[in-house]
Amino acid sequence: MAEVQGSVIQRGRLTRELRRIRKDAGLTQEQVAAAMDWSLSKLIRIEGGGVSISVSDLRSLLTQYKISDGDQVEELVDLARAARQRAWFSAYRDITSPQYVMFVGYEAASSVIRQFEPTVVPGQLQTEEYARAVTLEYAADRVDKLVELRMRRQELLEESRRRFHFILDEAVIRRRVGAPGHPGIMRRQLRKLVETARQPNVTIQVVPFSAGVHPGLKGPFTLLEFIGDDEDVLYLENASNPSVVLTGEDLQILTYREAFERLREQSLSAQQSIELINQIAEGMTLG
Repeated sequence: MAEVQGSVIQRGRLTRELRRIRKDAGLTQEQVAAAMDWSLSKLIRIEGGGVSISVSDLRSLLTQYKISDGDQVEELVDLARAARQRAWFSAYRDITSPQYVMFVGYEAASSVIRQFEPTVVPGQLQTEEYARAVTLEYAADRVDKLVELRMRRQELLEESRRRFHFILDEAVIRRRVGAPGHPGIMRRQLRKLVETARQPNVTIQVVPFSAGVHPGLKGPFTLLEFIGDDEDVLYLENASNPSVVLTGEDLQILTYREAFERLREQSLSAQQSIELINQIAEGMTLG
């Protein structure tokens, strides 16, 4: 977990602290870049978390900011070193978007995950055969590695300290992924949902068709919370522009928190949802 946090969470902590120190010093990015003999884009990327900063550059920057407290300097240096560590998910950078890799890092370091899905079973809950069937539709050339990544992400479910709350549109559990060639895929997937929902740290609810129009119709989203003072993360996923949004930089966070609560209110209870999933699974034939 330290390695996971090092590459994502620690970098976020470091960049927020560097922005704060610069602003407290009354300096603009242009002034600092000129004084450091850096390009403005380099400083912008460092403060935005787009690139990591070397320990030597960090020490020079802190000297420029007149930060002389030894403990503070070493704390920031430790963050910089941790942020440069290579996490397990880095191995998948060549087969998916940078935003998705960043999301996986945040997800692995989170304490609470809230996710809404209107069309497919969330990746954390997919069987391998379901994941493969879905992935073949949009990334047939990368299916093996993408499914491998999805299965690795599911290891988080085994950590009881982390809480999951999934809300699914009823369409998710009725869409027969795998049919007509492999009709058993969906029934086995539904069985997995029921089994996973028995874990004490996992809640699965379904928004029934009878709820009518609901705030999730705009698309899937995931909200991540963290222990301590780290900012919440919102992940919006679509085919053309997946994005990670941080609290304090985008007011969408609050909007989606409210949307999730409205979806929860419109959903069946956890028990009723599992009963519906079981009912649909029983009604599926293999012929």
